[in-house]
Amino acid sequence: MESERSGGETRELDVRTMDGEPFGEITTALDALGEDERLVLVNGFEPKPLYGVLERRGFAYEATREAPDEWRVSITRA
Repeated sequence: MESERSGGETRELDVRTMDGEPFGEITTALDALGEDERLVLVNGFEPKPLYGVLERRGFAYEATREAPDEWRVSITRA
């Protein structure tokens, strides 16, 4: 599901240097996301397993590959 919303505050969560599984940090950030806010998740690979979770939880997203080791996923509430 692609995100088309603009405006509001943008938060960035870079999980590339986190030790261990970042899923808990990601879900905490998603839970705190306001209706008009955007979370930009920065990862070292395309987080395809996350997409189904986002859709089930009512989020829209758009993923772009910025570099060989950098993916940015822009996430908003759908």
